[in-house]
Amino acid sequence: MTHWKATWKVSQEWSEWKRTKWERSEKRLTVPPRFQKELQVHLSRSSSTESNDSLNTSTAEAHTVAPGSSAADVLELQSRIKELLSKYSSGVRLSKMPQIYREMYWEDLSTEVLYQLENWPHVCTVEKIHRGDPIDGFVYPAKKIPPAAKSDAEQEKASQNVASPKADPLLKPNMETTPASLSSDFKAKVVGILLKYSNGLWAHALPKVYQDTYQVKFPEDILNNLELLADVCVVDYVSEVPRKAILYAKPQKCIDENLNVTEKVKRHDSVKATAEQQYEESKDQYLENITVPSLIIPSEGSVSIMVLELKNTNEVLIRYVGKEYSSAQEQMEDEMKAYYNQTSTVSSAQSLSVGQLVAVHAEEDAWLRARIISLEDNRVKVYYVDHGFSEFVESNSVCRLQKQFRSLPFQAAKCKLAGLEAFCDDPVLVKAVESQTCFKIFAVEILEKSDTPLLVLYDTSGEDDININATCLKALYDKSLELHLQADTLYTNVIVTSVSSDGSLYCQVPSKGLSRLSEVLQKLEDYFIYKQTSEFNVLLPFCGKICLFPSKGKLARVEIKIIHTRRALDVQFMDSGTVATVKVSELKEIPPQFLREVIAIPPQALKCCLADLPPNTGMWTPDAVLWLRDAVINCPEFSMKVIKQDASKGIAHIYLFAPENFPDMDRSINRQIKNADLWKHQKDVFLSVAPSGTGFTKAVGDAVPALQLPSGKLEKSFPDSGREPGSAVSSMEMPPPLPLPKPGDLMDIYVSVACHPGHFVVQPWNELNNLYALMEEMILYYSRAEEKPVTIEKNKLYAAKIGDEWYRVIIKGILRNGFLSVYELDYGKHEFVSVGKVQPLLDTFRRLPFQAITAQLAGVKNQQWSEEASIVFRNLVEKKPFVAQIQAVNDSTNSWDRKIVTFLVDTSLPHIDTWIHDFVSQSLVEFSKGD
Repeated sequence: MTHWKATWKVSQEWSEWKRTKWERSEKRLTVPPRFQKELQVHLSRSSSTESNDSLNTSTAEAHTVAPGSSAADVLELQSRIKELLSKYSSGVRLSKMPQIYREMYWEDLSTEVLYQLENWPHVCTVEKIHRGDPIDGFVYPAKKIPPAAKSDAEQEKASQNVASPKADPLLKPNMETTPASLSSDFKAKVVGILLKYSNGLWAHALPKVYQDTYQVKFPEDILNNLELLADVCVVDYVSEVPRKAILYAKPQKCIDENLNVTEKVKRHDSVKATAEQQYEESKDQYLENITVPSLIIPSEGSVSIMVLELKNTNEVLIRYVGKEYSSAQEQMEDEMKAYYNQTSTVSSAQSLSVGQLVAVHAEEDAWLRARIISLEDNRVKVYYVDHGFSEFVESNSVCRLQKQFRSLPFQAAKCKLAGLEAFCDDPVLVKAVESQTCFKIFAVEILEKSDTPLLVLYDTSGEDDININATCLKALYDKSLELHLQADTLYTNVIVTSVSSDGSLYCQVPSKGLSRLSEVLQKLEDYFIYKQTSEFNVLLPFCGKICLFPSKGKLARVEIKIIHTRRALDVQFMDSGTVATVKVSELKEIPPQFLREVIAIPPQALKCCLADLPPNTGMWTPDAVLWLRDAVINCPEFSMKVIKQDASKGIAHIYLFAPENFPDMDRSINRQIKNADLWKHQKDVFLSVAPSGTGFTKAVGDAVPALQLPSGKLEKSFPDSGREPGSAVSSMEMPPPLPLPKPGDLMDIYVSVACHPGHFVVQPWNELNNLYALMEEMILYYSRAEEKPVTIEKNKLYAAKIGDEWYRVIIKGILRNGFLSVYELDYGKHEFVSVGKVQPLLDTFRRLPFQAITAQLAGVKNQQWSEEASIVFRNLVEKKPFVAQIQAVNDSTNSWDRKIVTFLVDTSLPHIDTWIHDFVSQSLVEFSKGD
């Protein structure tokens, strides 16, 4: 995980401002009261444009909403549904709409809305599957319904109506009726009517209401071109018939401004231009035609995020860190600051609406992108779409968001934390996660890529990487079941469950938690007797996940520690401390009804170490570890005296006694192992630096070429090997040699190690799958095999555990303190390992040819490569695939001594092939100029 170290630097002042703003503002995006009630909307599909029988009947059938709802609520809801569907152009199941809506807007979508979506063709298109189920179907983005164009006859009739003495005298005679040609008094009268109908008014009912209210006939031709009223009301078309529409009053501020503009227009051309401009602004602000691309989850390289806020562990608000994310956002905000601070060209937004995207002048002279949540007098509540918090701002600090600032996706995104889903709303867990994560940067492992990705967070700021998910899960431990060892206290009936290679051991002490664990595991075993266990197979393993593992006929709790391959992983038994490599198929999920019980019990394995060993003991030798294991494992019980508790390391320093030896300190396990002759280490073997292939000079000192560690019976077999005793010693010395290409041939290769152009190691690309399969089998075999005495000889083949993997190696030298110098035959690396991590290499693991081929770059002069040139070359080729064009082959009896001279060609770009030797030559020229 160290390669995931966060590198993103955040300005101290900027971070402090954001933290202050967060603390000052509401930390959660609250749901307005109007959305806490279910929205109930019923549109009459049978009413026609000619039915004006009863105003009350028409409006009731047309648009009924819950008390407290307004036209603005409906418009905001419709706008959000349009935005949601724009991200799902191929359609969404109706039944999934509430879930997706909640994930996008953190608010609930009433099921009543789903029933009326088919009556909003201007918002969406609904396709039913079964008539019996109203919400069994799909919903798609709507095709825009343009207002029907007026025919010549209708225009002529409109002119006559305008000129008619019975028509409203407030309408100005004009050959072409435009929004500006309607007087402000006439529009004000229309607005006055619409304000009385907050739930909207059918367009075909407007003439009758207008005539009843003002005793003046309403010009019917306006119904054929309702866009004439677009500057003072919102026209909601529900079908292709122009009159089949619902009219809503716009916010009062917008109405007043539009009426004032109309009064000031003097010339017809100016009126037309102004009307067109207002219409375009209306489309942006009220129909939400502003499109911002969706955020793409990072797919390559290490990924880091900053946690902004969490509502629960299934809704964690984050920002991705990286060049195309946080860096691009900072650059955009710098550009916004430069643009909007030009007061001569930028002015405040003239009209605002809920859901509108805007630019907000925040503190510290910053400009941020935001979405309007609500409007209250001269104050506007906005949600900062890139920073994840909301606050109230003055309306004069809000400007239109220009197009150049809409290309970057919104940076505030949501995620779920893996392993915590079942307890996502638990207040104790949420508080623990919040205290551990908010406003901090983490490396992440992305388990599932979806609209709300599933993540594991890692804190890489310290010496050790910390799994945040697993750490926070400990907050659910039942405190009454925790056992804290006390200094100067004696504990009896102690069982030693595990001994590690560093001499530490794990113990179980009788306690309330241990009794509770036995009860819960017994219930689980009874449950699985009557259940098909295959349905509980672990499908998505990840580090920190708690599972069940059948061990010795019993179920045990394990935590996944390392994932080697799709089949093999390391687990630690939570209640014994043992670490083992197991198959993924052997793990079982904890049934949901038992999950909280299982998680609530703290681990029952307590980590301890023997106290008062001599300070010069140093590293534990294999002999000392084996002696301790033989002395304590499989013994029924011990007595234990705690000397001190090291809370920082979570380890207790103890004296351990067999029951019959307590309290005689001289007969304690501590004194017995200290007095035993177990701490002598082997001396170093110094190797010559002779060229490869000439062999090694004789060892200097008292070391012997063969080392028997430890003494024991060689005939003891590996478990599960199915072989006769002694068969572990291989009869097949070497695998078949890897066929090498001829000069001039092309070969697909992978560079596993690169020192400099004169020395790097390649692997044949077409054999990598076979190599991965071999290493997977080695992990599964050796991690389960019992440790076996090994005779160590130079220049012989073995299997060695390096890190968390097992490799085929050849011994190059025997060093001090039980260490060995080895060469990885498949990867070409030199490593140091302890003798205890070396095992015989079985015949079955010698069939695949060794994969590492030493190479030298062709096309460049062989020389003493500088550090700068070596670094450039390493960064350019290491751990990358290339096409190799072979220039020369130097064969040898030993596969690790063979060498090729080759050109490397990078073919990753679609139309350009890059020859690495050309790049290296150019770099050398640059370095020489610098010198």
